[in-house]
Amino acid sequence: MTPDRTHHDIHRAIDAVWRMESARVIAGLVRMVRDVGLAEELAQDALVAALEKWPETGVPDNPGAWLTTTARNRAIDRLRHLKLRDEKHLQVAYELEQLQDDADRREEHLLDEPVGDDLLRLMFISCHPVLPPESRVALTLRLLGGLETGEIARAFLAAEATVAQRIVRAKRTLAETNVPFEIPRREELPERLSAVLGVVYLVFNEGYAASTGDDWIRPALCEEALRLGRVLAGLMPDESEVHGLVALMEIQASRLHARIGADGEPILLLDQDRSRWDRLLIGRGLAALERAQRLGGALGPYALQAAIAACHARAVTAADTDWVRIVALYDALAQLAPSPVVELNRAVAVSMAFGPQVALERVDALRGEPKLAGYHLLPSVRGDLLFKLGRAAEARTEFERAASLAGNGRERALLLARAAQCAP
Repeated sequence: MTPDRTHHDIHRAIDAVWRMESARVIAGLVRMVRDVGLAEELAQDALVAALEKWPETGVPDNPGAWLTTTARNRAIDRLRHLKLRDEKHLQVAYELEQLQDDADRREEHLLDEPVGDDLLRLMFISCHPVLPPESRVALTLRLLGGLETGEIARAFLAAEATVAQRIVRAKRTLAETNVPFEIPRREELPERLSAVLGVVYLVFNEGYAASTGDDWIRPALCEEALRLGRVLAGLMPDESEVHGLVALMEIQASRLHARIGADGEPILLLDQDRSRWDRLLIGRGLAALERAQRLGGALGPYALQAAIAACHARAVTAADTDWVRIVALYDALAQLAPSPVVELNRAVAVSMAFGPQVALERVDALRGEPKLAGYHLLPSVRGDLLFKLGRAAEARTEFERAASLAGNGRERALLLARAAQCAP
């Protein structure tokens, strides 16, 4: 193997190690230095050191421990050189030095520290309610996903400078508001956990049905959300809604390859080739759903949505789908987490179970809902119901309106094609 090839392979290995270990390294540093921005900076310093040393020495046997030790040394040096006299930094410096003394004596056990707690703490910090939703997403993907700012920007089709500003502001906000670097107290957990799950699912949904751009799906975002969900399930094994969300994402992700055609065009659920659904992911999803139900979370919002997805996954053909059960599950979801979008989805299920006329009455009742004023799926669903009822001219108007509201190019083309089918 040529030196250039070896160098290239080392850099690929470093990139893979960083993707896997960066969250653990940063999480441990946050606990030590109590500053998200400084922790990330120190971890990046360790990455630079790896890029400099590993091409010469090779990848160490325990790369995560190497990065953690290097970052910890950087932290000690940084605090010494700053010569800060306030009690907080003096105490942090002392604790770091004590940790380093221990690590020097037992470096082989470096990763036996409570990494799980550290990662969980980092998840709750990056999704803290003090941050706006878009900042939570960017910071989570940055700290826990190991994604570069440019990658996050490309994933959400945002300007890199905009995403960079969100991340910078998020770190500043966490510092200025003195957000405690700890797992929330038991009484705070439901609300805070809901925020964490919401961010993970938002990332997944953007990958499953991209809101903008020319690609209908972005599998990399789905994979990242699934990875975060699985990590969270491992860290909080007794939280039913965590397993409910993982179940939902696993089952939904099983359809990704069947959701687009050879040229990237969207393929709707009822038209998909179900032999292309990933049975392994379906099995994992059903197992996660069963676990959520065993923990008493059968009626959690994510578990209910996962149960709906499971109805589709269990149907060998579209005609085998148990639409009556799906309607019942949407009834429960509407009571638990009422929203106009849930009502719209319930109307679709009603149309399949009881006919388009009954469903159209439900959809028409939503036309004055302010939250759905610019939602393209409202006229899309209404157009589909009108088409089934033989009211083609009205259906065409609805599909054209839906296309004008759609932000995704592929979905817009699909809606315009539906409109063309309604022509006299």
